[in-house]
Amino acid sequence: MTTTRTHYDSLSRALHWLTAIAVIAAFTLGPEHFGRQMRQGMDPATHWDIVVHESLGILVMALTLLRLLWVAVRPAKPTFDMAAWMHTVAKATHGLLWLALLAVPVSALLALGTEGNPLTLLGGIRLDTLPITGQSPLAHLADWGDVHKWLGDAILWMSGLHAVAAIYHHFVLQDGVLRAMLPKRS
Repeated sequence: MTTTRTHYDSLSRALHWLTAIAVIAAFTLGPEHFGRQMRQGMDPATHWDIVVHESLGILVMALTLLRLLWVAVRPAKPTFDMAAWMHTVAKATHGLLWLALLAVPVSALLALGTEGNPLTLLGGIRLDTLPITGQSPLAHLADWGDVHKWLGDAILWMSGLHAVAAIYHHFVLQDGVLRAMLPKRS
């Protein structure tokens, strides 16, 4: 006898929502004109919003890597009856979100490394040089600060569309897609 799963496992749900909260908080605290201020000699460690933003970015990258490892070994995820095109769009959207969750923090590290800016984190952790990113073959292919800003905007738009789709599934299709990522009711 096989049991149909109606929810993602607890760890998948927790990591999903922690990542969502970290992305929204990092975006909200994303300092405007950070690169220009750094070029003018501003020390990022003296600005709490920059320290928290960079710490959240590292958290997003760590959570994403942990989530990808968990996806490889977790229990089976729930499946839902829906049109083939919806499955295709869902897979493409999830793939783009996974890519963005890694690309946004990597672009930030490239921006910091190529411009010689420090990485400042909570707890007074500071890496004054990022030689791996600063000397990367990718370092001079783009203005990584601009790429980071564009990717940050893109991930928020994709996340918003992801949320709208989940709400559509919940209220219009009533197929359990949104409930699968919410805590189980007892």
